Amino acid sequence: MSTEKIAISSIKPKDAQPQSWVDKMPDSLEPYCRLSRYDRPIGIWLLALPGWAGILFARLNEIPVWNDLILAALIFVGAIAMRGAGCTYNDILDKDFDAKVDRTAGRPIPAGRVSVKQAWVWTLIQCLIGLAVLLTLPRFAQYIALGSIPFVAAYPLMKRITWWPQAWLGLTLNWAALVSIAAINNALTLPDFLLYFGFMFWTIGYDTIYALQDKEDDAMIGVKSTARRFGDKVKAAVFILYGLSIACIGAACLLANAPIGLVGVVIFGGHLMLQAIKTSPDQGDSALAVFKSNREAAFLLIAGFGLSALLLT
Repeated sequence: MSTEKIAISSIKPKDAQPQSWVDKMPDSLEPYCRLSRYDRPIGIWLLALPGWAGILFARLNEIPVWNDLILAALIFVGAIAMRGAGCTYNDILDKDFDAKVDRTAGRPIPAGRVSVKQAWVWTLIQCLIGLAVLLTLPRFAQYIALGSIPFVAAYPLMKRITWWPQAWLGLTLNWAALVSIAAINNALTLPDFLLYFGFMFWTIGYDTIYALQDKEDDAMIGVKSTARRFGDKVKAAVFILYGLSIACIGAACLLANAPIGLVGVVIFGGHLMLQAIKTSPDQGDSALAVFKSNREAAFLLIAGFGLSALLLT
């Protein structure tokens, strides 16, 4: 490993994987991979999994078809591209904040490894990949997907103006659920929006846990978050948020005349309650492991939804 690579590894963000394929990338490409958070794939999963859950939710009362696998693949590719574009855009806007926070000071822009101009070009490339995915979707789903743009564009600014940036993230990160349902049903109904809002409350909960890592730094530089807002009551707040998530998703299944979906909701809800039990105001760095466990929580929900397809075959 070159001296430069050793220096790079020493400033990697704390929440990056200790070793990943990104570390083996050429020096010219490695910082762009970090801009897109390829060394932290949890964000890709948390963007794609609501879309996959949306596919199975739309099929709760019918047998899935092969085209659903194609849609799932498109959602995953879109998640990689748009999560990368969103993270790069976020880093452009947050470069001054990131330089002052221990966990983010090693990101490519504040570390001086990528210029702002280069970051904008990389953002555009990733957006073009997302556009290619968009053009493969049915027309109604395309319109729904385009509706996410204002949420994506405004999200990095929310931490400056509201104590609830996690709520805005919840609206943004779970949009794929609506897109996948729209692609299958060519319509969106009340149960679909209940599922979406259930995911939104879930996101507020898990991103509050994530933000516990940065409370002190955020307070010092004036960045707002629900973790700071809830303060010593963060455990109770996470219980409430996760309870609202479970209630919304359960209600969505019942209104969709698909009570079998409640199997997944119960398992998913149990996982969320275990997370809430572990949450504490002084959780610090251990919050990262709890946050990352939400990938498994989502897979449990998807497995429960998939059970209905097995019972229908």
